Amino acid sequence: DGMNILFIVVDDLRPVLGCYGDKLVKSPNIDQLASQSIVFTNAYAQQAVCAPSRVSFLTGRRPDTTRLYDFYSYWRVHAGNYSTMPQYFKENGYVTLSVGKVFHPGVSSNHSDDYPYSWSIPPFHPSTEKYENDKTCRGKDGKLYANLVCPVDVTEMPSGTLPDIQSTEEAIRLLNVMKTNKQKFFLAVGYHKPHIPLRYPQEFLKLYPLENMTLAPDPWVPAKLPSVAYNPWTDIRQRDDVKALNVSFPYGPLPDGFQRQIRQSYYAAVSYLDVQVGLLLNALDDVGLSNSTIVVFTADHGWSLGEHGEWAKYSNFDVATRVPLMFYVPGMTTSSVSQGERVFPYLDPFSHILRLVPQGQSKKAVELVSLFSTLAELAGLQVPPVCPETSFHVALCTEGASIVRYFNTSEDKVEEEKDGCDNTYRCFNEEPVAFSQYPRPADTPQWNSDKPRLKDIRIMGYSMRTIAYRYTVWVGFNPSIFHANFEDIHAGELYMVETDPNQDYNIYNSTSHG
Repeated sequence: DGMNILFIVVDDLRPVLGCYGDKLVKSPNIDQLASQSIVFTNAYAQQAVCAPSRVSFLTGRRPDTTRLYDFYSYWRVHAGNYSTMPQYFKENGYVTLSVGKVFHPGVSSNHSDDYPYSWSIPPFHPSTEKYENDKTCRGKDGKLYANLVCPVDVTEMPSGTLPDIQSTEEAIRLLNVMKTNKQKFFLAVGYHKPHIPLRYPQEFLKLYPLENMTLAPDPWVPAKLPSVAYNPWTDIRQRDDVKALNVSFPYGPLPDGFQRQIRQSYYAAVSYLDVQVGLLLNALDDVGLSNSTIVVFTADHGWSLGEHGEWAKYSNFDVATRVPLMFYVPGMTTSSVSQGERVFPYLDPFSHILRLVPQGQSKKAVELVSLFSTLAELAGLQVPPVCPETSFHVALCTEGASIVRYFNTSEDKVEEEKDGCDNTYRCFNEEPVAFSQYPRPADTPQWNSDKPRLKDIRIMGYSMRTIAYRYTVWVGFNPSIFHANFEDIHAGELYMVETDPNQDYNIYNSTSHG
């Protein structure tokens, strides 16, 4: 009880990490965290795009309750005055701090990252964030471009730094302040990379020689993929280097060589991120707080790297919805740490090749919407009540049940026992399910299919993922009354995980699974 919380959320990070079994990536610091944590291998975001996902897990409500499917509304005004996870910790005596991208900046967090409701002091944003989409990538001709693939010399960058480096420095500064003031804290640190542009210090390319990079295992558009399910990756088409390839819309494949370069830069950006996480956790050791701080590490959603001929997020596939999720709880996921003992010594990805395995692993399908209640339970706070079916008028409740009950992974083997129906409408005695959804403006790919504005949404794809399958239905949706019509099915998808782990063979229309 009464532990600090360090909440690390990464933008667009799919689980390409050593602790998730990726053989190519170099992620020793995140793997070291995993070796002291419970790692969830089937964790899913509720919508595979930044603002809706973040507002969902920070409020503990699903997108149909936050009514945010795009970037252009603030839930407190547009849906209901819902309390957030950091707000709840703040009201329970914690100093709450936000560094980097935690809430999605802009309208969806009231141009203030929901300050002062959620945070004790105004959130920190790195000063160099504003250059993210500028022409800072040096092309072969020596000129500067706004590229997708953008390894850089950090000394040539504005202020000689990058946003995530600044965020790490600020987070470390705040850890020192909290230690000095002996204040209980909830510190959220939001890292930008591997979000596009893939802009990172160029030395990380050395870790991934191009000849070692493969294409996605399934780089083609599946034959039975309903057109409504496809996302045409409009955002990457707008980058200078992709524009120059003149690829046809919406399906035209990127050249193999360029696909490898994107994959190489995504991996390089992950190793750059790993260094930031390593420095941050090392600082937690330095201030002597590793034995009294819960660490959570996750992402807002994944990112396709050529699977199904798709790039970016904006879909219901595992590659877009699945995220890393791990919890380090001193004395629970590891034996108690004695004062001054180092838990997280910094590991250099250029020299460390040790393969660390997770402390504990759960295969249960879990959702980010459960973070609020899970962290409340871990911190010994009262867990917010389960929301009633309609909860627009309820300030404090949650639509995601705490997953602390899955932390003892030996129980993964036995049947879920005695859980029963201990609340109004969710029974826990069945196999858990993770729900995701994605809106579309039309049945076929349009220029705005990836990010339709609320008024243009005509179809909502609701997707459920169990251990055994992913099942999705695309149904008619009326944005003016937020109504999904399940009588009006536009398309369906069914993928069996065991025989089709990459979700390439849609058997929705096969009678055997009727």
